[in-house]
Amino acid sequence: MRIALISALYHSIAPISVAFETMWPEPKLANILDTSLSGDLANGHSLDSMTPRFLRLAHYAVDTGADAILFTCSAFGPCIEALAAEFPNMPVLKPNEAMIEDAEPFGRVGLMATFGPSLNTLPAEFGRPIRMKLIEGALAALDVGDVATHDRLSAEAAESFASECDVIALGQFSLARAADGIAKATGLPVLTTPGSAVKKLQRLLA
Repeated sequence: MRIALISALYHSIAPISVAFETMWPEPKLANILDTSLSGDLANGHSLDSMTPRFLRLAHYAVDTGADAILFTCSAFGPCIEALAAEFPNMPVLKPNEAMIEDAEPFGRVGLMATFGPSLNTLPAEFGRPIRMKLIEGALAALDVGDVATHDRLSAEAAESFASECDVIALGQFSLARAADGIAKATGLPVLTTPGSAVKKLQRLLA
């Protein structure tokens, strides 16, 4: 069994790889990385104009023999929905859809992100009002390898709005590394995109 992982940020690869290694090591993973996607979105490219690029990446993944495709960058929901329609007979998962399903039993959801454009598309996917928090400076710290600052800023940001939430949902795959610190700082359940996605794919494919 092969699962294609399509990423727009280099930082997303390690968290999903670790999640598969610890939760479901049997599938073979094919990592497909195009960092120009996140860069172009941040510089004002529209999602509609980027959908054809996602379609080409998905067709390449299918050509490699993938049984499922998981996207790991949360800012491209509409592009991924177009792909799911293109490949109706195989699982094509948006990064956060499994985590959003896991958040359904909770009342007040606090969504945290380090990539600003994610907060433009993600809230609508929850289908209800949620609290949101952009972790300023965390992604920049990760970009230069300062993981300690990334994790500290994430925990501080979570603590600042924990009283408004019943669960914390981490909207970036790269944020999964900070989950334990966030849980300790807030005392709340913490949902990560890699963990939820692996569990859903296992249900669909195992």
